[in-house]
Amino acid sequence: MYYGIMHQKSVLPVLRVFWEHARRYKMAVFLVVFFHAGVNVVETIIPLYYKQFFDVLASTSTPTNSVVQQLFFLTVLIASLYGVAWVFRRISQFANVYIQPHVKADLMRTSFAYLEYHSYKFFLNSFAGSLVRRINRLDRSFETLADHIHYAYLPFLVTFPIIIVVLFMRHWLLGTVFMVWLIVFMIAQYAVTAWKQKYNIALAAKDSETTGVLSDTISNITTVKSFAGEEKEYSMVHAITEELRRLRYKTWNIDEWINTVQGALFIVVEVSLLYTAVLLWQRSLVTVGDFALIQAYIIRAFDQVWHLGQTMRKSYEALAEAHEMVEILNMPHEVNDPARIKKLVVSAGNIVFHDVSFNFNETRSILKKFNLSIAGGEKIAFVGPSGAGKTTITKLLFRFYDITSGKITIDNTDISKVTQKSLRQSISLVPQEPILFHRTLMENICYGRFNASEKEAVEAAKKAHCHEFISQLPDGYNTFVGERGVKLSGGERQRVAIARAILKNAPILVLDEATSSLDSESEALIQDALSVLMKGKTVIVIAHRLSTIMKMDRIIVMEGGDITAMGTHADLLSKSSTYKKLWEIQAGGFVQ
Repeated sequence: MYYGIMHQKSVLPVLRVFWEHARRYKMAVFLVVFFHAGVNVVETIIPLYYKQFFDVLASTSTPTNSVVQQLFFLTVLIASLYGVAWVFRRISQFANVYIQPHVKADLMRTSFAYLEYHSYKFFLNSFAGSLVRRINRLDRSFETLADHIHYAYLPFLVTFPIIIVVLFMRHWLLGTVFMVWLIVFMIAQYAVTAWKQKYNIALAAKDSETTGVLSDTISNITTVKSFAGEEKEYSMVHAITEELRRLRYKTWNIDEWINTVQGALFIVVEVSLLYTAVLLWQRSLVTVGDFALIQAYIIRAFDQVWHLGQTMRKSYEALAEAHEMVEILNMPHEVNDPARIKKLVVSAGNIVFHDVSFNFNETRSILKKFNLSIAGGEKIAFVGPSGAGKTTITKLLFRFYDITSGKITIDNTDISKVTQKSLRQSISLVPQEPILFHRTLMENICYGRFNASEKEAVEAAKKAHCHEFISQLPDGYNTFVGERGVKLSGGERQRVAIARAILKNAPILVLDEATSSLDSESEALIQDALSVLMKGKTVIVIAHRLSTIMKMDRIIVMEGGDITAMGTHADLLSKSSTYKKLWEIQAGGFVQ
């Protein structure tokens, strides 16, 4: 009972997703089904004329003109039927060639479109490599299943009813033997395949996990080499691939036992049908042509049933591989736009946190009844020890997470009541560790504003002081920066990120330690560029280096998810022991 429920839960959602995409091409689907069914009808009828052909041959010992003409007529008729089948097959194949690339592309687009709107938290909990593999396996699974329907299931559904009817018409005993064998075979095949599905799902999940581990190790290869962790990583990969090997061996071994039993059943039915036919021929109830008919049908039936058994198991494996991605497609987005779409329009840039509470999970509370008002155009900085909640506040402002309770407003508009796109278009971010696309420098800078001209992008680069190093590169702005921007230094990546923010020119600016990776000379230049960028904007700075925030309008000290002090640099030196302690540590050791 449990396996039946699990089987249904894993198969039906996948089939539903595939059909939703295939039905967009109804005419092509009709052409595939109708003409491929026609091919199998024609090819199943042809043995009837072979029966007549051999009956004519067996009925006479002398080849008279009338017998020869009859044989030629049957030859032409058989050739014509093969010609019709050839035309039908070509129409079906061309329609199939049209459908599959379209649906595969649609599935990949749907998967990516739905995936990228999952929450920030979803991606924190998922391996990038595993997600990419799931997308790829979904469209590959559709191709596999579509081929199986086309080449195995449809021919079976069309061919076997005709074979059973014809055999019953020749003699009820022939039809009964064949039909009983077929029913027993199909019930056993379905039961074994459904039972094996749990192993297919486990194998697909372990395959995704293995891909995630490999991707995680390769993307962190610098850390691996820095800590001489090659042996540790190999041992992890060895362990997980060993689990994968055991699952593969188990599923493939089950397949071989099924094939063994299947082959024995084929021998049984062939011998049974031929034995029955001999008994009937002995009583003059069947002819020599019937032996040709039976043998043709046995060969056709064995070929289709053998492939059907193989195909059914491969289909369930394909469905199991698609199951993981379909689970994601059926998983509701954690952060959603409101039902009534409204765009955020920022005028003054006032930001207010009203009794905001946020739990990262059920056991970890980050903010409790947090309140803060930021006036439009005000420059504030958050300081405090790691884990105080500084970066969390900016992530909530971007609505990467939905708050547990309370409200965040921008110009008196609740940010949960506007589209995420309009909210994020109103805020520029320069992160502490900018990660760039493996695209050109020009494309990375223009990510700040997609419709920006090349001239505007270069101007932003000059203001961010990254034009100097870009102009010295052989390919200039057409230089590819490598995966995650690894071909650039940390300071260069940060200046590109600042150029991107300058180009975006949003009314609200968030700087997450935006000069942390710069040398002293570059920092001085960037501080000048940022002072220009910050004019007329509401600015929130997350700072660890206090020397960068001395001129802020207000500095807010946070500890344990709450505000413990706020004021100017001079105010806090006199009234905040935490701020004073941080300042003395940096002024004495790092900032002279």
